[in-house]
Amino acid sequence: MAYGGYRDNDRDRPKEFFDAVCSDCGKECKVPFKPTQGRPVYCRDCFRKHQPDDRGGRDRSRF
Repeated sequence: MAYGGYRDNDRDRPKEFFDAVCSDCGKECKVPFKPTQGRPVYCRDCFRKHQPDDRGGRDRSRF
């Protein structure tokens, strides 16, 4: 069994993208997952706006 739950041939296959409409700006985009009803989908730019500034969980300004 491969690490991370992937089978060896999953890495070799091209990633499938799905057409979607951004929930924030309304722009058409492609996402690497099948969108589901009732869950927001964001384009690349809007997705970045929704990410927390500090994903590391600690104050990096002191270092």
